[in-house]
Amino acid sequence: MLRSMTAYGRAESVKGKTEFTAEVKSVNSRYREIILKLPQVLQPLEDRIKLKTSSTLKRGRIELSVQMKDNNDVNLRLELNKPMVKAYIAVLNELNRELGSDQPINLSLFSQLRDTILVKQENVDIEKMWPDLEEAIDRALISIETMRLNEGEIIAKDFFARLEKIESFINEIESRANIVVEDYREKLREKIQKLVGNLEVSEDRLAQEVAFMAERSDITEELVRARSHLEQFRNYMDQDDVVGRRLEFLLQEINREVNTIGAKAADSFISQRAVEIKAELEKLREQVQNVE
Repeated sequence: MLRSMTAYGRAESVKGKTEFTAEVKSVNSRYREIILKLPQVLQPLEDRIKLKTSSTLKRGRIELSVQMKDNNDVNLRLELNKPMVKAYIAVLNELNRELGSDQPINLSLFSQLRDTILVKQENVDIEKMWPDLEEAIDRALISIETMRLNEGEIIAKDFFARLEKIESFINEIESRANIVVEDYREKLREKIQKLVGNLEVSEDRLAQEVAFMAERSDITEELVRARSHLEQFRNYMDQDDVVGRRLEFLLQEINREVNTIGAKAADSFISQRAVEIKAELEKLREQVQNVE
C-alpha cells in the first residue's frame, strides 16, 4: 500500500495537571529528516521522541512540535535572562550614540522581546510526564499515518489508471510492429519497381533487405522489459514498505525502453504512441515524488 509523504496529525493528552498537544507535519523529501520543537523542560526526551517518530514515519521531512500547559501554578517561576538583556542594552546604547540621541531605554520594551524573560518550572519530573506525553505523540502519529494512507490510496488509483493506459499503448505498439515489416516490404518493392521499370525484382535481394530492416527495428526485447517493469511497479505498490525510490527507478527504466522503441521503430504510429507513453510517465514521475 502506498503512503503519501504530505500529511498532518494532531492530538492532545489532558489527564493530570499538565496538558500536552502534539502536532506532526510531513512533506516530501528524498530522505528522512526529523525536526523537533519542544519546550525546554522536555528537551532531555528528544532522542526518545525521535526514535518513536522514526519507527512510524520512514521517509519525508517531518516536523513534530509539542506544546505543554502546566495548570499547577506553584511549579512556575519567571527568571530574567540577564546575558540577553545586557546584550540588548549594549546594542540600544550603541544605537543612541550613532543617532546622537539621549533617549532613555524603556524597560517595557524587554517584555516584548523573545526569551528575555524565561518561564521556569521547578521540581519537574519528566519521567512522570512521559506516559501522558507519549500518549499525545502516539495519537498524533496515528492521525498522520491515517492521512498518509488515505492520500496514498488516491495516488494509487491515479497510478493504476495511468499504468493501464501505458499498457494499452504498448499493446498497440506491439500490434503495429507485427505489420511494419510487411508494410516496409511492399513500399520497398514499389520503390524498386519504379526504378527498374518492367525488369523483374530479385526476391532474394528483397528478402535480404527486409530481413536486415526487421532485425534493425526489432523492439521485442524492449516491449518485454517494459511490461516486466510495469508488473514490478504494480507489485511494489501492494507492498507495505517504503517503495517511493524503487518506483522512481522503475519509471526511469520504462522511459529508457520507450526511448529505444521510438528510436528503433521506423514508423510514425509507433513514434506517436511512444510520445504518449512518455507523457504518462512524466505524470507518474511527478506523483511518485510524494510517495514514501
